[in-house]
Amino acid sequence: MKLKVIRINSGDDSTSGVLFDITDPDNKKFLAYTIEDEKRKEKVMHETRVPAGEYPVVLRKEGGYHNKYSKRFSDFHIGMLHIIDIPNFEYILIHCGNTDEDTSGCLLVGDSQENNQIKTDGFIGASTQAYRRIYPKIAQALKDGEEVTIKYVDYA
Repeated sequence: MKLKVIRINSGDDSTSGVLFDITDPDNKKFLAYTIEDEKRKEKVMHETRVPAGEYPVVLRKEGGYHNKYSKRFSDFHIGMLHIIDIPNFEYILIHCGNTDEDTSGCLLVGDSQENNQIKTDGFIGASTQAYRRIYPKIAQALKDGEEVTIKYVDYA
């Protein structure tokens, strides 16, 4: 499975984007709106988005988020969607949240989005709804042994 984040708007405190499943190049599928921390030349811990590039996604079956999501999404959770091999970044996950305050470099997903040029922090809504919709397919691909990658592309 191939995922792609297109970063469409970079604000002072956050980056807005769109997540697609591009596994079939002739049938790209919109998955969710995204929000991340802002772009910085020098990394500031908990305040910087990951660099553009393509990275593997694996299941992380330990840690605080895994324990929390195992209870919150007990009907389908089998591990956190963990983006790995990012230079100078650790524990980058795909998870629920609404603003850059809910992330430390992670990718948050939602079903609605507000312009982060108007609201400094940016905002995505219906995050749990989006997560419930996209997680099972990605997690199942990983469970089935399929390679999953995510590519971040900077348009902003």
